[in-house]
Amino acid sequence: MAEEKKDTEKQQKKPARKPAAKKSSGGSGGTTRARKPAAKKETATRGKGAAEATSKTADSKAADKSTSKTPAKKPAAKKPAAKKPAPKTEAKPKTETKAKKPKEEPTRPVVNARARFVRVAPRKARLVADQVRGLPLEDALPLLRFSTRSAAQDIRKLLESAAANAEANHDLVADDLLIKDIHVDEGPTLRRFRPRALGRATRINKRTSHIAVALTPED
Repeated sequence: MAEEKKDTEKQQKKPARKPAAKKSSGGSGGTTRARKPAAKKETATRGKGAAEATSKTADSKAADKSTSKTPAKKPAAKKPAAKKPAPKTEAKPKTETKAKKPKEEPTRPVVNARARFVRVAPRKARLVADQVRGLPLEDALPLLRFSTRSAAQDIRKLLESAAANAEANHDLVADDLLIKDIHVDEGPTLRRFRPRALGRATRINKRTSHIAVALTPED
């Protein structure tokens, strides 16, 4: 009795097997295969698309970093082409030719004379000096001798002194000389005073001049 109870308990515990589904023989009347739910396919495709998108963004970021960090390569400088040695030519013997120098004109001697602290105003002396500048000495002396200006006598004495220097120092003839330059500069002014009415005094300026002459022989 005990053994029969154990057998019945084992049979109760074993699950009942499901009947095997019959395979379809290819006909229209046979049973069709069970289709899988489409939800799983959609989730799988979505997962693949998200993975591809993340991989693309990661690749673009890596490319941006690589382009920002790596400096642009400079174009390689071209090497200069090697110069070919020039063919050697036999040097011709140079004929010595002396360069002709231009003929130097003989320099004319210049005789200078100067009178300083002449008691005449520079403005009055310049009027006389402008009359005789550039004239031959034989024409200037008579003009100054008969001039009515007081500065003419001082300038005439200066010209005679310059002619004497030319004859004594440079062996020149006085009649062949020309007044190359004559100019008058202002000298110091002497100040004098004159008494006037009501105990006042007025100043009088006594101006002086420095006269310089340069003589040179004519052509």
